[in-house]
Amino acid sequence: MNVIPSNEGPPRGASAPPTGREPAPSAEALDAEALYLELLRGVKSLMRPDTRLVGVTSGGAWLVERLQKDLGLSGSPGIISSAMHRDDFARRGLAATAQTSLPFDVNGADVLLLDDVLYTGRTIRAVLNELFDFGRPGCVRLAVLVDRGGRELPVAADFAVARLALPASQSLALARDEQGAFSFQVEQA
Repeated sequence: MNVIPSNEGPPRGASAPPTGREPAPSAEALDAEALYLELLRGVKSLMRPDTRLVGVTSGGAWLVERLQKDLGLSGSPGIISSAMHRDDFARRGLAATAQTSLPFDVNGADVLLLDDVLYTGRTIRAVLNELFDFGRPGCVRLAVLVDRGGRELPVAADFAVARLALPASQSLALARDEQGAFSFQVEQA
């Protein structure tokens, strides 16, 4: 696994293979709490007065709940599920994760989607379909903790804290303990 810090390599939103100069940390060395603090700074720079935060279930939902609190925003953040629009719905079925809850009028809204890991782009495509079922936003942007490349669809993050090279045989997911602290889990797919 190779991590490319967000201030090196391709511009934000672009994917590139690792250059070989990056360290190869173990999964334990990927500090999700440190990445979260960088995400907090990045989201602050993307915020507009009318921006609404929406987290993709489940890792993005955990991020958006904490961001909403840490940014001192009133109200509840939006939570969005990709379950009903996935192109692999027949194989995966309906997940037991949180369902979509958008406590604001989507029409004309400035929506900042948040997710833990951007990989093929298929989850974000499904999330966009779900979002448009609720209305027509004025603007939709995407911020993620980790962009691991491997895109199958033309989807790019406006802000990615880190870029990561991980074999396709492995999956990376955000985990949260009982105290709310973040960590990453790497598993064989």
